[in-house]
Amino acid sequence: MDNNKLDTITNLFEGKEIRSIWNSEKEEYFFSVIDVISALTDSKIPKRYWSDLKRKLIEEGSQLYENIVQLKMLANDGKMRETDALDTKGILRLIESIPSKNAEPFKLWLAQMGKERIDEVFDPELAVNRAIDYYRNKRI
Repeated sequence: MDNNKLDTITNLFEGKEIRSIWNSEKEEYFFSVIDVISALTDSKIPKRYWSDLKRKLIEEGSQLYENIVQLKMLANDGKMRETDALDTKGILRLIESIPSKNAEPFKLWLAQMGKERIDEVFDPELAVNRAIDYYRNKRI
């Protein structure tokens, strides 16, 4: 299993614990929504923040709500409890929806990644060079 995606996502949270779980059927990581909200907001009650944000997303017609899954993850009390979770794409969309100064670095990173991929669509050589550089860095 390649942890690069997991490492990239969790490193963005600067050491804050984000519970995640690997779904081998979908071959995708799923991340705890509450943990992400807790890391990115100053909310004392992240569950309440998520409840309010969910309602807002539904009103706006966001499809993010439809992608939420309930997965058992280890809770603070040491028990496995169901928690709202999103895959990588969903968690990045969630971050875009959070109005917080703490979310701003993520939004800048997402904008940069998006720009780079769009540039690669118009100039495929950029994608090839990026892949070669990535491969060379992995061997070191």
